[in-house]
Amino acid sequence: MSAGSDHILDRLKGLHPKLIDLSLDRVWRLLEALDHPQRRLPPVIHVAGTNGKGSVCAMLRAVLEAGGARVHVYTSPHLVRFHERIRLAGHLIEESKLAALLDEVEAANGGRPITFFEVTTCAAFLAFARDPADWLVLEVGLGGRLDATNVIDRPAATVITPVSLDHQHFLGETVAEIAGEKAGILKRGSIGIIGPQTPEAERVIAERASSIGAPLAWFGRDFDVQPEGNGVRVRDGGTAFDLPRPALPGVHQFANAATAIATARRLSGVALTAADLANGLRTVTWPARLQRLVGGHLARLLPPGWELWLDGGHNPAGGRVLADHARAMWSDQPLDAVIGMMNSKDVRGFLAHLAPFFRNVRCVTIRGEPNAQGAEDLDAAARSVGLTSSVSACAEEALRDLAVHPGPARVLVCGSLYFAGTVLADNGTACP
Repeated sequence: MSAGSDHILDRLKGLHPKLIDLSLDRVWRLLEALDHPQRRLPPVIHVAGTNGKGSVCAMLRAVLEAGGARVHVYTSPHLVRFHERIRLAGHLIEESKLAALLDEVEAANGGRPITFFEVTTCAAFLAFARDPADWLVLEVGLGGRLDATNVIDRPAATVITPVSLDHQHFLGETVAEIAGEKAGILKRGSIGIIGPQTPEAERVIAERASSIGAPLAWFGRDFDVQPEGNGVRVRDGGTAFDLPRPALPGVHQFANAATAIATARRLSGVALTAADLANGLRTVTWPARLQRLVGGHLARLLPPGWELWLDGGHNPAGGRVLADHARAMWSDQPLDAVIGMMNSKDVRGFLAHLAPFFRNVRCVTIRGEPNAQGAEDLDAAARSVGLTSSVSACAEEALRDLAVHPGPARVLVCGSLYFAGTVLADNGTACP
């Protein structure tokens, strides 16, 4: 009998190479041992970018399913359980199936060094290859060019959401360098749908596409979106759709919705109606992206009339998005924050955008994460950008501390998807 998936995943983490060489050699070796499941996948929509790629994946799934399609989805990281990374035709992978797949890839790997993401991506490919579907929405883990997902010869489409500074120690110190890594998913003859970009990212993406013969559709030229009353108007080529605002809060989600719709409409054999697009936007879910927590252990710690929100944004661009939302939607009552971040992130760059909006901040070290930024260092960074800040032992203590201040108020838990996962688990909130 197979061991539980958690035990197998712990064993697989022990295979991590002592030195990381940025290449796809380990992935190709394991895929060959597994008889190349990446060649038997449903048509792939490959999605890269710094911010918004998870939301675009969620919206793609929602609009395609609204049109009647069976859609597999691969995303990372997970928030509460690993199973969230592998969605088979609308449902998270079952425990028995996941454990069996992990056993199989572990045996095929034969104990050789391989990263956790590489070996689990190969397991996901096995799952997707064996379960029929119309589409596979495949999210890049890190970068693009050398990401373990970048083994698809001819994707149905590639998508690049906005590129900004993040993971500089792996991807480069400039937006142009990072854009070059993201553009590595573009393939000859496969349409690339490009979300909003800075001029330097746009230049690099265009040069890469031209050099390999990848046609592109650009946000702001070939498709765009504008608020329209209580909804949005998405223009794609010569067609305009009047649609509801996405169920995911935030004005930044308008561009993500337009990118997802432009992608879906360019897929061969897909004929989505305006009703399909509207239903997809109304029903889309994506945890820890401006998610309001209603009910649950942590939410009940706040007084009546208070609100608890959760967001996994963790880089300066993510901080700017949150600041834009606070400016537009949250000016009616005080906004407090509980912050936990990883030590590889630009803490001050993230907090600088938010400093004008936070009344009080509580800083927490993310539980169970060896690379978490210490709460004391977060506190120092918060104070350096003018915030009123202090340290709390955990999210629960932070919320109890904040609840003594005048209200009603909103509390935003933010800074890391890893932190968001611990908060969802502590609150007792399941990921759909």
